[in-house]
Amino acid sequence: VTGEPELYQLSKAGKLCVPAMNVNDSVTKQKFDNLYCCRESILDGLKRTTDVMFGGKQVVVCGYGEVGKGCCAALKALGAIVYVTEIDPICALQACMDGFRVVKLNEVIRVVDMVITCTGNKNVVTRDQLDRLKNGCIVCNMGHSNTEIDVASLRTPELTWERVRSQVDHVIWPDGKRVLLLAEGRLLNLSCSTVPTFVLSITATTQALALIELYNAPEGRYKQDVYLLPKKMDEYVASLHLPTFDAHLTELTDEQAKYLGLNKNGPFKPNYYRYQPGCLQAGHFSACESVNLLQCIEKYYL
Repeated sequence: VTGEPELYQLSKAGKLCVPAMNVNDSVTKQKFDNLYCCRESILDGLKRTTDVMFGGKQVVVCGYGEVGKGCCAALKALGAIVYVTEIDPICALQACMDGFRVVKLNEVIRVVDMVITCTGNKNVVTRDQLDRLKNGCIVCNMGHSNTEIDVASLRTPELTWERVRSQVDHVIWPDGKRVLLLAEGRLLNLSCSTVPTFVLSITATTQALALIELYNAPEGRYKQDVYLLPKKMDEYVASLHLPTFDAHLTELTDEQAKYLGLNKNGPFKPNYYRYQPGCLQAGHFSACESVNLLQCIEKYYL
């Protein structure tokens, strides 16, 4: 469920030794674990570690993918003033339409009370930016790696580390400024909160079906490459969890199925369907960075 960029890099270089399933980008992982689980665990992790009150706090969330969306929704609901940083114009536009101010981190770094990273990238918060944080700022990571905050740069003789409770360190600057670093930059939700078991059930089921699919697949179906779980299996995972809510699915009539061009038993959506507003697949427009919109349209859609 993490590290899929590295799998794609290995595949592209011809160094992937076995077929692999990218579970992280399967619908029943991304739209549930990444969004709904993080929406709850971000608050749980921050409360357990800092006892902070969210009302009126200024928070910057780095990244507005599924994890960032969940974090922002939870923080906004409790009265926090939320800023978002983004590199993707589609995600940035979504953040704007959801009522968040999209900024560059340097524009708000001196005033925010919390910095939360949700990108999966590296060096999202640098030492220079950490130096400019205000006293008492909380810094934590919800992305899927421990590289987002440059923690290594803080382990220098001029800075003092003080462990104040489990998973909470005060990093103290020479002028007395203290920054609260949670879980030493590791995943906050896995280190400092209890992850809801229901969402774990969804993700674990998706993983199990991916393994079963790889094991039972006829020889030659999957080559040494990275694959997404077939949409039919994503739908099956979801259907297994609907009884928890006493949810009753509507069934298509033969006429309705024919009208939509669907099998009555699914899959019910094409592979490109996103289920809710979301980013296009990574890299889809990478070739468009230096060309105009018309060229993009001609290249991909005409």
